[in-house]
Amino acid sequence: MAAARLLPAATPVTDLPPATVARLAATAQRFEAQAIGQLLQPMFDTVDTSSGPFGGGAGEQTWRPMMVSEFAKRIAAAGGIGLAAPVLQALIHAQEQKEQAPR
Repeated sequence: MAAARLLPAATPVTDLPPATVARLAATAQRFEAQAIGQLLQPMFDTVDTSSGPFGGGAGEQTWRPMMVSEFAKRIAAAGGIGLAAPVLQALIHAQEQKEQAPR
């Protein structure tokens, strides 16, 4: 899993099972990818594609959100902007609190 490969140094010490930590790391990375996508979207909204090799148009407009999403996923998988590590720490803390709560 890419997220487990991405965050081992930033993973806090925890008694949670490794599978749970890997699942939380993947969630943190997806969150970071969504945040990066929101940052990238305005940049792509200002690009004039009418004179490009594919001519822009409705087809290109239709597929652009998917392209931005994939760019964001790749950026997050390559290390991102540093958002996934603190999100992972918060998720692990919340999971530990949930498991320690009396039932």
